[in-house]
Amino acid sequence: MGNQSVPCHLGGYGDWVNGRNCYFQIADPQPPAGDPRWEGHDPADGAVYDAYCPDNPNMNSAWLAQPPNGGAAVDPEVLAREAVKKMRLLGPDIASPRAAGTYTVGVPMWMWVNQSATTYGPQSASASAGAVTVTATAKVSQIVWQMGDGATVTCHGPGTVYRTSAGMTESPTCGHVYAKTSRAVPGGKYRLTATSTWAIHWEVTAGGGGQAGQFTQTQQSQMQVAIGEVQVVR
Repeated sequence: MGNQSVPCHLGGYGDWVNGRNCYFQIADPQPPAGDPRWEGHDPADGAVYDAYCPDNPNMNSAWLAQPPNGGAAVDPEVLAREAVKKMRLLGPDIASPRAAGTYTVGVPMWMWVNQSATTYGPQSASASAGAVTVTATAKVSQIVWQMGDGATVTCHGPGTVYRTSAGMTESPTCGHVYAKTSRAVPGGKYRLTATSTWAIHWEVTAGGGGQAGQFTQTQQSQMQVAIGEVQVVR
């Protein structure tokens, strides 16, 4: 029957492989490259398995090019999502508008966020299964601002920091102009929600033939902002 496995397990140890007369279970973690247990093979070409061989008690590991049970190949996107779980992806760190700021009807508001690895990226992590390793990198691709007055503003970037030299001009990248005060809303402030879209690119960096892909994840931050109006003295 060659080196085929049969549906036989020993105490959950692994699969029996005829021809080698051993039970095999993938080693976790895998040994580093160059370890004698790789038997001279490259980690991208297979995996190291723990072995229990009744006829050869001195054999406790072996390198195999394929899973002994003919198991399904590792899904790299599943590994990518495992890598993302190792990251800390947060909602936008809103720098403007400030909760304690003073804002006025008809005056352009500039919106921007502070950038860090956890609130804007980039941030990377890896996950492995057997010989396959996937590395994922996450970075914010856009921020959608729900302004509380019914308006939604989509900004493809962190926004531009306001300088006094800009005067009353509108932000060149991310801004809004309120048309009415927040006096009539509960608490006298608009509730603003900023939702960041994390674009996550992943690629197989070992054992998978250069596969790659991407998916997204969203995170939110909220704050309140008061909008007043200029009082004209006659």
